[in-house]
Amino acid sequence: MSSVPKDVHGAARLVAALRDLQPPLPATGMGAVAPIRQRVGAIDSGRRRRIAVTRSIDGAALGRTPGAHGNAAGHEALAGSRLERRDVSHHPCLGLDDDSPYSADRGQQSVTRQVLDELKQQISLLDYLQAQDWRPVRRLSRGRLLGLCPLHDDHQPSFLVDPSKSLFYCYGCGRGGDVIRFAELYHQVRFPEALALLQQWRGLPSLLHEVASFYHMQLHRHGEAVAYLYQRGIRSPELIEHMRIGYAPGGCLRSWLTQLGYPLQFLRQAGLVTGLGYDAYIHRIVFPLEANLYGRSLSPAAPPHRFLPGAKGGLYAWEQVQQCPEVILVEGLFDYAVLWQAGFHNVTCAMGTQLNAHQFRQLCLGMRTIYLVFDADANGSGQRATQVLAHRLREHGLKVGAVELPQGHDPNSFFANGADAGQFQALLGAARS
Repeated sequence: MSSVPKDVHGAARLVAALRDLQPPLPATGMGAVAPIRQRVGAIDSGRRRRIAVTRSIDGAALGRTPGAHGNAAGHEALAGSRLERRDVSHHPCLGLDDDSPYSADRGQQSVTRQVLDELKQQISLLDYLQAQDWRPVRRLSRGRLLGLCPLHDDHQPSFLVDPSKSLFYCYGCGRGGDVIRFAELYHQVRFPEALALLQQWRGLPSLLHEVASFYHMQLHRHGEAVAYLYQRGIRSPELIEHMRIGYAPGGCLRSWLTQLGYPLQFLRQAGLVTGLGYDAYIHRIVFPLEANLYGRSLSPAAPPHRFLPGAKGGLYAWEQVQQCPEVILVEGLFDYAVLWQAGFHNVTCAMGTQLNAHQFRQLCLGMRTIYLVFDADANGSGQRATQVLAHRLREHGLKVGAVELPQGHDPNSFFANGADAGQFQALLGAARS
């Protein structure tokens, strides 16, 4: 391994790491390489690529041994499956000798191989997959797992995972790699953002718990924050505890966290402290999310919305509604708050109208009715988003009801302006018909 560049953007970094896991290629019957289509997150997907040599990552690295004619030996591992008859070549997303196995542009982001290896040792691919709601449907030999692919619309299990090697390969879309490559493809980000997401996922939960507790403690110490919530129709102490709503006054979080032992550089990387050392959240109502924080500014002069760097995560409080036969989906957390306060506890929030892949899959797991309650915008954007999402959900066999609010209102303003649970229930009833 001495010839492998220290910079992980070197041409052979992942290939070299995997090469020891693979036996030599058979002399014949290597199998054809499928044409490379443009895919979200694929490396250099906009240009044609030369592929001179293929390596059987899906076979050797995941435990299959190529036979004399390129067919997989050890058929018992995949007995009864259509997968055992395929010769799937080493996919370009894993990197060939001329290419980077990740989507980073060479030389723009330097991470030592040691840092990369440590990260992959600390984050199990299977743990990360399960955190994204992936579940295997079949256990194969040597501990390998097979399930639906989370990277494309999969209807027949084709996603193979080897937990012992922390590698995956999809026989459907032809993509594979390690946990970093999965993060790139799943979140549709490039290499630096994928690393940040994984580092955040690894070390952020305990930090975010401390931050949320600190901001929650601040809420009732600042009358302007309580008055703002009252103005937005949030008046229930039970709701405030349920959502762990807090307030970021600014100027005090950094000192609190450094007293607890968190390094300043870690706080900067998490996005809680600016490069100049100031608190990033100032005069904001704060809602903790599963791996992030949402801050709503009290000042009209500041940008209204703020998140930490990284993904917003799945649907809000999904674990509390995923068994409900009817689910209400809203855009914003203040919309969620007033509906939950009014007794509609089967509500969840996407934090916008454009659902990420994880959120969409959550809605599609199980047969249920989804009521879309997006903003009735004057320009029609909320209504158009409702139509697009309703069409996608119906294509997946779900029942969808589009709730029509009065023009210019969202659920928050609807209740804040005097509407009650009975009036909203009537809107749900109209959407059912």
